Amino acid sequence: MDDGYLDAARDNILAVGWRRTTLTDVAKRAGVSRMTMYRKWPDMQSLLADLLVREWGGLIDAALVDADGSVSRGVVRTVAALRENPLFRRIVEIDPELLLPYLLDRRGRNQDHVLELLAAAIGAGQADGTVRAGDPEVMARTLLLAVQGFVISQPTMADTPVAELDRELGALVERYLQP
Repeated sequence: MDDGYLDAARDNILAVGWRRTTLTDVAKRAGVSRMTMYRKWPDMQSLLADLLVREWGGLIDAALVDADGSVSRGVVRTVAALRENPLFRRIVEIDPELLLPYLLDRRGRNQDHVLELLAAAIGAGQADGTVRAGDPEVMARTLLLAVQGFVISQPTMADTPVAELDRELGALVERYLQP
């Protein structure tokens, strides 16, 4: 049921950016009253949070979980998927300040989800001997901190082909985890 509202929010953000999107705009695009939107989301921030969890949570699951047990392949696939996601790109291009709290002050639900998946994959790798010993949660946090730069700052390295950066990211993760 909420998917139609979240789709409308996504479409509006893609069209004009987050700062110029209001709950009224989303309601209009979804074909419902403003009050319908306000009953579910008190403000655009809470709507955006739910939208980002839906958009990026599914993307993260598909990339990390379906990587055939390879943590490095899953990390590289996740970075590439986020980098290519139209909503993510639009936010980085037009409203990058939305991401700052999640880079500087606190973790969001998607980051917690990534940490959970990474820690589980690292633990599984430790159990089968393909990942070195260590606290899986600390190792997952270390990887997340390192990988955020590849997701956010990759455009600053536009003079290096993305495929080369992805290959090096894979090597970085493999070497970090290697027993």
